[in-house]
Amino acid sequence: MKKIKRLTSLLLAIVLVFGMTACTSDTGASSTGGGDTPPASTGSGELIKVGVVNNPPSESGYREANVKDMEAVFSKDNGYELKTFYSIKNDEQLQAAQGFITDGVDYLLISAAETTGWDEVLKKAQEAGIKVYLFDRMIDVDESLYEAAVVSDMAKEGETAVNWLLSQNLDTYNVIHIQGAMGSDAQIGRTGALDAQFASGKMNKVVQQTATWDEAEAKKIVETVINSGEDFNVIYAENDGMAKGAVAALDEHGITHGVDGKVIVMGFDCNKWALRELLAKSWNYDGQCSPFQAGVISDFIKSGSAPSSKVIYNEEKGFDAKTLTQEDIDTYGLGE
Repeated sequence: MKKIKRLTSLLLAIVLVFGMTACTSDTGASSTGGGDTPPASTGSGELIKVGVVNNPPSESGYREANVKDMEAVFSKDNGYELKTFYSIKNDEQLQAAQGFITDGVDYLLISAAETTGWDEVLKKAQEAGIKVYLFDRMIDVDESLYEAAVVSDMAKEGETAVNWLLSQNLDTYNVIHIQGAMGSDAQIGRTGALDAQFASGKMNKVVQQTATWDEAEAKKIVETVINSGEDFNVIYAENDGMAKGAVAALDEHGITHGVDGKVIVMGFDCNKWALRELLAKSWNYDGQCSPFQAGVISDFIKSGSAPSSKVIYNEEKGFDAKTLTQEDIDTYGLGE
Protein backbone atom coordinates (compact mmCIF):
# COMPACT_ATOMS: atom_id res chain seq x y z
CA MET A 1 0.00 0.00 0.00
CA LYS A 2 2.83 2.42 0.84
CA LYS A 3 4.40 1.81 -2.59
CA ILE A 4 1.08 2.47 -4.32
CA LYS A 5 0.67 5.74 -2.37
CA ARG A 6 4.20 6.82 -3.32
CA LEU A 7 3.50 6.05 -7.02
CA THR A 8 0.21 7.94 -6.86
CA SER A 9 1.90 10.99 -5.32
CA LEU A 10 4.63 10.89 -7.95
CA LEU A 11 2.09 10.71 -10.76
CA LEU A 12 0.17 13.68 -9.30
CA ALA A 13 3.36 15.74 -9.14
CA ILE A 14 4.17 14.97 -12.76
CA VAL A 15 0.64 15.96 -13.84
CA LEU A 16 0.92 19.26 -11.91
CA VAL A 17 4.29 20.07 -13.52
CA PHE A 18 2.92 19.46 -17.04
CA GLY A 19 -0.20 21.44 -16.23
CA MET A 20 1.83 24.46 -15.06
CA THR A 21 4.02 24.26 -18.15
CA ALA A 22 0.98 24.17 -20.43
CA CYS A 23 -0.54 27.27 -18.73
CA THR A 24 2.71 29.19 -19.13
CA SER A 25 2.84 28.34 -22.84
CA ASP A 26 -0.76 29.45 -23.41
CA THR A 27 -0.10 32.80 -21.74
CA GLY A 28 2.89 33.45 -23.97
CA ALA A 29 0.92 32.66 -27.13
CA SER A 30 -1.91 34.96 -26.05
CA SER A 31 0.38 37.94 -25.45
CA THR A 32 1.71 37.74 -29.01
CA GLY A 33 -1.68 37.31 -30.64
CA GLY A 34 -1.16 33.63 -31.36
CA GLY A 35 1.71 34.43 -33.70
CA ASP A 36 -0.42 36.62 -36.02
CA THR A 37 1.71 39.75 -35.81
CA PRO A 38 0.04 42.72 -37.57
CA PRO A 39 1.89 44.59 -40.34
CA ALA A 40 2.64 47.56 -38.09
CA SER A 41 3.03 46.98 -34.38
CA THR A 42 5.11 47.77 -31.35
CA GLY A 43 7.94 45.47 -30.36
CA SER A 44 5.57 43.58 -28.03
CA GLY A 45 3.18 42.80 -30.88
CA GLU A 46 0.54 45.28 -29.71
CA LEU A 47 -1.27 47.57 -32.11
CA ILE A 48 0.27 51.02 -32.60
CA LYS A 49 -1.97 53.63 -31.01
CA VAL A 50 -2.63 56.63 -33.23
CA GLY A 51 -4.68 59.67 -32.29
CA VAL A 52 -5.93 61.83 -35.17
CA VAL A 53 -7.21 65.38 -34.61
CA ASN A 54 -8.90 66.57 -37.78
CA ASN A 55 -11.61 68.74 -39.25
CA PRO A 56 -15.00 67.00 -39.73
CA PRO A 57 -15.75 65.16 -42.99
CA SER A 58 -18.83 67.36 -43.44
CA GLU A 59 -16.54 70.38 -43.97
CA SER A 60 -16.03 69.60 -47.66
CA GLY A 61 -15.54 66.87 -50.25
CA TYR A 62 -11.81 67.31 -49.74
CA ARG A 63 -12.12 66.65 -46.01
CA GLU A 64 -14.36 63.64 -46.56
CA ALA A 65 -11.66 62.11 -48.79
CA ASN A 66 -8.98 63.02 -46.24
CA VAL A 67 -10.88 61.39 -43.36
CA LYS A 68 -11.56 58.22 -45.37
CA ASP A 69 -7.88 58.00 -46.29
CA MET A 70 -6.80 58.33 -42.65
CA GLU A 71 -9.28 55.70 -41.47
CA ALA A 72 -8.32 53.28 -44.25
CA VAL A 73 -4.56 53.53 -43.70
CA PHE A 74 -4.57 53.55 -39.90
CA SER A 75 -6.84 50.51 -39.61
CA LYS A 76 -6.62 47.49 -37.34
CA ASP A 77 -5.82 45.31 -40.36
CA ASN A 78 -2.74 47.47 -40.91
CA GLY A 79 -1.65 47.12 -37.29
CA TYR A 80 -3.07 50.32 -35.80
CA GLU A 81 -5.49 51.24 -33.06
CA LEU A 82 -7.04 54.48 -34.30
CA LYS A 83 -8.70 57.16 -32.20
CA THR A 84 -10.20 60.16 -33.98
CA PHE A 85 -11.65 63.55 -33.11
CA TYR A 86 -13.28 65.97 -35.56
CA SER A 87 -14.00 69.67 -35.05
CA ILE A 88 -13.52 73.02 -36.81
CA LYS A 89 -13.00 74.69 -33.42
CA ASN A 90 -9.39 75.05 -32.33
CA ASP A 91 -10.13 74.93 -28.58
CA GLU A 92 -12.00 71.65 -28.99
CA GLN A 93 -9.14 70.21 -31.03
CA LEU A 94 -6.64 71.22 -28.34
CA GLN A 95 -8.69 69.48 -25.65
CA ALA A 96 -8.95 66.35 -27.77
CA ALA A 97 -5.20 66.30 -28.40
CA GLN A 98 -4.59 66.59 -24.66
CA GLY A 99 -6.98 63.68 -24.12
CA PHE A 100 -5.06 61.51 -26.59
CA ILE A 101 -1.83 62.35 -24.76
CA THR A 102 -3.43 61.30 -21.47
CA ASP A 103 -4.64 58.08 -23.10
CA GLY A 104 -1.04 57.30 -24.04
CA VAL A 105 -1.17 57.14 -27.83
CA ASP A 106 2.10 56.37 -29.60
CA TYR A 107 1.57 58.93 -32.38
CA LEU A 108 -0.47 62.13 -32.55
CA LEU A 109 -1.54 63.37 -36.00
CA ILE A 110 -2.94 66.89 -36.34
CA SER A 111 -4.74 68.92 -39.00
CA ALA A 112 -5.28 72.09 -37.00
CA ALA A 113 -8.30 74.36 -37.31
CA GLU A 114 -6.02 77.32 -36.58
CA THR A 115 -2.27 77.84 -36.86
CA THR A 116 -1.76 79.16 -33.31
CA GLY A 117 -2.21 77.89 -29.75
CA TRP A 118 -0.54 74.50 -30.10
CA ASP A 119 2.79 75.05 -28.30
CA GLU A 120 1.90 73.70 -24.86
CA VAL A 121 0.04 70.64 -26.11
CA LEU A 122 2.91 69.63 -28.40
CA LYS A 123 5.41 70.15 -25.60
CA LYS A 124 3.37 67.80 -23.40
CA ALA A 125 3.30 65.24 -26.20
CA GLN A 126 7.08 65.45 -26.52
CA GLU A 127 7.53 65.06 -22.75
CA ALA A 128 5.33 61.96 -22.87
CA GLY A 129 7.42 60.46 -25.68
CA ILE A 130 4.61 60.77 -28.22
CA LYS A 131 5.68 61.54 -31.78
CA VAL A 132 3.68 64.19 -33.61
CA TYR A 133 2.99 64.47 -37.34
CA LEU A 134 1.20 67.40 -38.89
CA PHE A 135 -0.88 66.74 -42.00
CA ASP A 136 -2.83 68.87 -44.46
CA ARG A 137 -2.02 72.12 -42.61
CA MET A 138 0.97 73.75 -40.96
CA ILE A 139 0.83 75.25 -37.47
CA ASP A 140 2.94 77.98 -35.91
CA VAL A 141 5.23 76.06 -33.53
CA ASP A 142 8.93 75.30 -33.30
CA GLU A 143 9.73 72.48 -35.73
CA SER A 144 11.45 70.53 -32.96
CA LEU A 145 7.97 69.74 -31.59
CA TYR A 146 6.94 67.54 -34.52
CA GLU A 147 8.51 64.79 -36.61
CA ALA A 148 7.36 66.15 -39.96
CA ALA A 149 4.52 67.96 -41.69
CA VAL A 150 2.96 66.31 -44.75
CA VAL A 151 1.01 69.19 -46.23
CA SER A 152 -0.17 71.15 -49.20
CA ASP A 153 1.71 74.33 -50.03
CA MET A 154 -1.27 76.60 -49.43
CA ALA A 155 0.63 79.77 -50.32
CA LYS A 156 1.63 78.22 -53.64
CA GLU A 157 -1.98 77.20 -54.26
CA GLY A 158 -2.96 80.84 -53.84
CA GLU A 159 -0.12 82.08 -56.05
CA THR A 160 -0.98 79.58 -58.79
CA ALA A 161 -4.63 80.65 -58.74
CA VAL A 162 -3.89 84.39 -58.75
CA ASN A 163 -1.30 84.03 -61.51
CA TRP A 164 -3.92 82.21 -63.60
CA LEU A 165 -6.38 85.03 -62.90
CA LEU A 166 -3.84 87.66 -63.97
CA SER A 167 -3.23 85.70 -67.18
CA GLN A 168 -6.87 86.33 -68.16
CA ASN A 169 -5.90 89.95 -68.84
CA LEU A 170 -9.20 91.48 -67.75
CA ASP A 171 -9.62 95.23 -68.14
CA THR A 172 -10.68 95.42 -64.49
CA TYR A 173 -10.71 92.90 -61.66
CA ASN A 174 -13.64 93.45 -59.29
CA VAL A 175 -13.37 90.51 -56.90
CA ILE A 176 -15.74 88.91 -54.41
CA HIS A 177 -13.36 87.05 -52.12
CA ILE A 178 -15.00 84.32 -50.03
CA GLN A 179 -12.60 83.04 -47.38
CA GLY A 180 -12.43 79.77 -45.48
CA ALA A 181 -12.15 79.40 -41.70
CA MET A 182 -10.11 82.36 -40.54
CA GLY A 183 -6.69 81.51 -39.14
CA SER A 184 -6.48 78.11 -40.84
CA ASP A 185 -3.41 77.38 -42.93
CA ALA A 186 -5.61 76.95 -46.03
CA GLN A 187 -7.27 80.33 -45.54
CA ILE A 188 -4.01 82.15 -44.87
CA GLY A 189 -2.26 80.59 -47.88
CA ARG A 190 -5.09 81.07 -50.36
CA THR A 191 -5.71 84.63 -49.17
CA GLY A 192 -2.10 85.85 -49.26
CA ALA A 193 -1.55 86.15 -53.01
CA LEU A 194 -4.91 87.83 -53.55
CA ASP A 195 -4.27 90.31 -50.73
CA ALA A 196 -1.04 91.27 -52.48
CA GLN A 197 -3.02 92.15 -55.61
CA PHE A 198 -5.49 94.21 -53.61
CA ALA A 199 -2.61 96.07 -51.95
CA SER A 200 -0.95 96.77 -55.32
CA GLY A 201 -4.15 98.14 -56.81
CA LYS A 202 -4.19 95.63 -59.68
CA MET A 203 -7.41 94.13 -58.33
CA ASN A 204 -10.36 95.72 -56.53
CA LYS A 205 -11.77 94.13 -53.40
CA VAL A 206 -15.56 94.28 -53.68
CA VAL A 207 -15.96 92.24 -50.51
CA GLN A 208 -13.69 89.94 -48.51
CA GLN A 209 -15.60 87.82 -46.02
CA THR A 210 -15.41 84.37 -44.46
CA ALA A 211 -18.06 81.75 -45.06
CA THR A 212 -16.12 79.22 -42.92
CA TRP A 213 -16.14 76.69 -45.80
CA ASP A 214 -19.96 76.73 -45.81
CA GLU A 215 -21.95 76.70 -49.07
CA ALA A 216 -25.03 78.45 -47.68
CA GLU A 217 -23.00 81.25 -46.10
CA ALA A 218 -21.15 81.82 -49.39
CA LYS A 219 -24.47 82.17 -51.19
CA LYS A 220 -25.58 84.83 -48.67
CA ILE A 221 -22.38 86.82 -49.21
CA VAL A 222 -22.89 86.93 -52.98
CA GLU A 223 -26.59 87.73 -52.63
CA THR A 224 -25.73 90.70 -50.43
CA VAL A 225 -23.34 92.07 -53.05
CA ILE A 226 -25.87 91.54 -55.86
CA ASN A 227 -28.57 93.34 -53.87
CA SER A 228 -26.19 96.24 -53.19
CA GLY A 229 -25.83 96.83 -56.93
CA GLU A 230 -22.02 96.86 -56.74
CA ASP A 231 -20.28 95.62 -59.88
CA PHE A 232 -18.14 92.45 -59.81
CA ASN A 233 -16.70 90.07 -62.38
CA VAL A 234 -14.67 87.55 -60.31
CA ILE A 235 -15.63 85.18 -57.50
CA TYR A 236 -12.60 83.74 -55.74
CA ALA A 237 -13.90 81.09 -53.31
CA GLU A 238 -11.40 79.24 -51.13
CA ASN A 239 -13.10 75.87 -51.56
CA ASP A 240 -15.47 74.17 -54.00
CA GLY A 241 -18.44 74.16 -51.66
CA MET A 242 -18.36 77.94 -51.26
CA ALA A 243 -17.95 78.39 -55.01
CA LYS A 244 -21.07 76.25 -55.47
CA GLY A 245 -23.02 78.47 -53.09
CA ALA A 246 -21.82 81.58 -54.90
CA VAL A 247 -22.92 80.19 -58.28
CA ALA A 248 -26.35 79.37 -56.87
CA ALA A 249 -26.78 83.07 -56.04
CA LEU A 250 -25.70 84.06 -59.56
CA ASP A 251 -28.14 81.61 -61.14
CA GLU A 252 -31.05 82.87 -59.06
CA HIS A 253 -30.38 86.40 -60.32
CA GLY A 254 -29.77 85.43 -63.94
CA ILE A 255 -26.09 86.43 -63.92
CA THR A 256 -23.96 84.47 -66.40
CA HIS A 257 -20.72 82.83 -65.28
CA GLY A 258 -17.93 80.58 -66.43
CA VAL A 259 -16.29 80.56 -69.87
CA ASP A 260 -17.78 83.43 -71.94
CA GLY A 261 -19.92 84.47 -68.94
CA LYS A 262 -19.91 87.78 -67.05
CA VAL A 263 -18.37 86.36 -63.87
CA ILE A 264 -15.23 84.24 -63.51
CA VAL A 265 -15.75 81.49 -60.90
CA MET A 266 -12.77 80.01 -59.02
CA GLY A 267 -12.70 77.23 -56.44
CA PHE A 268 -10.25 74.91 -54.72
CA ASP A 269 -9.99 71.17 -53.86
CA CYS A 270 -10.85 69.50 -57.21
CA ASN A 271 -13.92 67.52 -56.23
CA LYS A 272 -15.12 65.55 -59.26
CA TRP A 273 -18.46 67.36 -59.27
CA ALA A 274 -16.61 70.70 -59.28
CA LEU A 275 -14.31 69.65 -62.12
CA ARG A 276 -17.40 68.63 -64.08
CA GLU A 277 -18.58 72.23 -63.69
CA LEU A 278 -15.31 73.29 -65.35
CA LEU A 279 -15.75 70.72 -68.11
CA ALA A 280 -19.22 72.16 -68.74
CA LYS A 281 -17.62 75.65 -68.87
CA SER A 282 -19.83 76.78 -65.98
CA TRP A 283 -16.77 77.47 -63.78
CA ASN A 284 -13.37 78.75 -64.87
CA TYR A 285 -10.69 77.47 -62.49
CA ASP A 286 -10.16 74.91 -59.73
CA GLY A 287 -7.02 74.57 -57.63
CA GLN A 288 -5.89 71.10 -56.61
CA CYS A 289 -5.41 70.23 -52.96
CA SER A 290 -4.38 66.62 -52.35
CA PRO A 291 -5.99 64.96 -49.28
CA PHE A 292 -3.78 61.88 -49.27
CA GLN A 293 -1.15 62.17 -46.54
CA ALA A 294 -1.85 59.09 -44.40
CA GLY A 295 0.23 56.65 -46.47
CA VAL A 296 3.31 58.87 -46.30
CA ILE A 297 3.05 59.14 -42.52
CA SER A 298 2.42 55.40 -42.11
CA ASP A 299 5.56 54.64 -44.14
CA PHE A 300 7.62 56.74 -41.71
CA ILE A 301 6.04 54.99 -38.72
CA LYS A 302 6.64 51.51 -40.12
CA SER A 303 10.21 52.23 -41.17
CA GLY A 304 11.07 53.71 -37.78
CA SER A 305 13.29 56.27 -39.49
CA ALA A 306 13.06 60.03 -39.18
CA PRO A 307 11.93 61.96 -42.28
CA SER A 308 14.74 63.63 -44.20
CA SER A 309 12.80 66.90 -44.29
CA LYS A 310 10.55 68.59 -41.75
CA VAL A 311 8.09 69.70 -44.43
CA ILE A 312 6.93 67.36 -47.19
CA TYR A 313 4.76 69.05 -49.82
CA ASN A 314 2.14 67.36 -51.97
CA GLU A 315 2.57 68.03 -55.69
CA GLU A 316 -0.44 70.02 -56.93
CA LYS A 317 -1.66 72.02 -59.92
CA GLY A 318 -4.47 74.29 -61.08
CA PHE A 319 -7.04 73.46 -63.78
CA ASP A 320 -8.45 75.75 -66.45
CA ALA A 321 -11.92 75.06 -67.87
CA LYS A 322 -10.61 75.69 -71.39
CA THR A 323 -8.03 72.89 -71.20
CA LEU A 324 -9.49 70.43 -68.64
CA THR A 325 -10.19 66.90 -69.93
CA GLN A 326 -12.24 63.98 -68.67
CA GLU A 327 -8.94 62.18 -68.06
CA ASP A 328 -7.96 64.98 -65.66
CA ILE A 329 -11.21 64.47 -63.75
CA ASP A 330 -10.66 60.71 -63.58
CA THR A 331 -7.07 61.17 -62.41
CA TYR A 332 -7.27 64.10 -60.01
CA GLY A 333 -10.93 64.41 -59.01
CA LEU A 334 -12.07 63.62 -55.46
CA GLY A 335 -15.21 61.70 -54.59
CA GLU A 336 -17.79 60.74 -57.18
